[in-house]
Amino acid sequence: MRLVKHLLEDKGGAIHAIEPDKPVLEAVRMMADKYIGALLVMRGSQLLGIVSERDYARKVILKGRSSADTPVREIMSATVLTVAPGDSVNHCMQLVTDKRVRHLPVVDDGRVIGVVSIGDLVKAVIADQAQELEHMQRYIAG
Repeated sequence: MRLVKHLLEDKGGAIHAIEPDKPVLEAVRMMADKYIGALLVMRGSQLLGIVSERDYARKVILKGRSSADTPVREIMSATVLTVAPGDSVNHCMQLVTDKRVRHLPVVDDGRVIGVVSIGDLVKAVIADQAQELEHMQRYIAG
């Protein structure tokens, strides 16, 4: 069974974050530059929230707000679901499905060490299923 720590070993533990008082425009630029859909909102090493493209669309664009004048703290999701390195991919898939989120910060001993996205989880599930199928085919053929 694949664990979160295995996903981070494969993808790396890059943490893309922004401070809460920065303008939303800066967050959107950073997400575009990094080809990612969300940023952690952090002050130093403290996780305060998460801001996503969805937050931008719903809380800035649809409300006619200015992305240059709106601070990230006003649109971020302050309640953040986190996972631990020892959590299973299946547990994470259940969380993203049940809670309708796309990004899970990985916290170890109170410190953010990475982020797993729904894309990372789906990729892991597909790889595991392909490996299991290969084993079954070898067993049947053998």
